[in-house]
Amino acid sequence: MTPLIMIKELKTKSKEELKEILKETQEKLRDARFKVTQKQLKNVRDIRELKKTIARIFTLFNQK
Repeated sequence: MTPLIMIKELKTKSKEELKEILKETQEKLRDARFKVTQKQLKNVRDIRELKKTIARIFTLFNQK
């Protein structure tokens, strides 16, 4: 899983595309949290990166 999306890529997206990416990222975060509780996910750092990506998307929403 590669949760990190570059900010340059996000800046070129429209608001509708950002909403879709946000929805997908939030779903990935939810799945990752379930996997951690079931001890299926070994790299818990992915959760941190997903949260940062979500924060980047919300930041771009506020700028547009």
